[in-house]
Amino acid sequence: MRILSKLLPASKRMLVISNIGIIALLAFASLILFHATQKEIVFAENGKDRTIATHADTVKELLEEVGIEVGEHDALSHDISAEIADGMKIEYKKANKVVVTIDGEEQTYFTVADTVGDFLKEKNLSFSEHDELSVALDTAIKDGINVTVEQAFQISIQDGGKEEKVWTTGGSVEELLKSRNIELSELDKIKPALDKTITKDTTISIVRIEKKVEEVTDSVAFDTETRHDSSLEKGKEKVISAGEEGSVVKTYEITYENGKEVDRELVSEEVTKESKNRIVAVGTKEPQNLVALSSGSGKEFTMTASAFTALCSGCSGYTATGLNLKANPNMKVIAVDPSVIPLGTRVWVEGYGEAIAGDTGGHIVGNRIDIHVPTKADAYQWGVRKVKVKILD
Repeated sequence: MRILSKLLPASKRMLVISNIGIIALLAFASLILFHATQKEIVFAENGKDRTIATHADTVKELLEEVGIEVGEHDALSHDISAEIADGMKIEYKKANKVVVTIDGEEQTYFTVADTVGDFLKEKNLSFSEHDELSVALDTAIKDGINVTVEQAFQISIQDGGKEEKVWTTGGSVEELLKSRNIELSELDKIKPALDKTITKDTTISIVRIEKKVEEVTDSVAFDTETRHDSSLEKGKEKVISAGEEGSVVKTYEITYENGKEVDRELVSEEVTKESKNRIVAVGTKEPQNLVALSSGSGKEFTMTASAFTALCSGCSGYTATGLNLKANPNMKVIAVDPSVIPLGTRVWVEGYGEAIAGDTGGHIVGNRIDIHVPTKADAYQWGVRKVKVKILD
């Protein structure tokens, strides 16, 4: 300015200063006008607001101004050709990539949803409560997020004869049983094996096996033992001992499948009572001529007489000559010593009447007889007495 003042006269110097002031004034006025004609809008990008002063006339120009290119799947609150107005709020959200894998099949989506749950509703992807998702429904969507879905299916579990339908997304048989709190014992059988993978066609069968020990008492049959008896006529038999059954305790291991017995194994047995043989005397004495023996007809004896009944414990009811006294309780029969009164002899007994000498006895020796009566009471009533015995033939 000092140089200008030296070179120009005073009048010219005033003119130059005046022109510079006008230019400055015009520039200031233009700046004021520039700012005065700007529109102020709120631009929300991916949920974050910022205020922008712009001369853009359309949304498209504004986006170009801020350097945003709207993609096919992005969300924009206004049409791209909409005019900009002061105070306008424009929302823009960039779409995120979501990879969804359903039962191993992968598909790619783009979304502006905020959470996985919102995304699934947006794409009409619905799943049952039994399906398994790799992420929670309230998980925030981020670009490139992976959502894996294992769709559930029903299979049958036949446990101990009872069937149950259950939902599963696969895995091993063992994993499913653990998830259902189903426990197996060492004896139980299962198909398929625990390490097998479950498919839609799988049926799990569990056979519940139980082993129990059981004791059973069985009877032991007695044998029949025969003994030759020379005092008994040939062809006749006499029961000396009726025989007695023994007993044995047998221990079994019993296997049950689903509550039903399928096997019984004898593991031990113990005889708790020995059996006693039935002893039968078999006569070997050759028959004698009763006519010859009858030569003593009319002979009379005085004998001691007791009484017996066939209805006693252990008694067979058969006499030495084969008479069945149990079948004929009123038959008049006496037991004799065959050396005194031969078997088969008809006799008369005082107080008893006519009878047949048809039996013997261990205590019937010499002049002693035993008369047969129907009951024990009759035997007690008879007692032991002296009687006359007469040979009739």
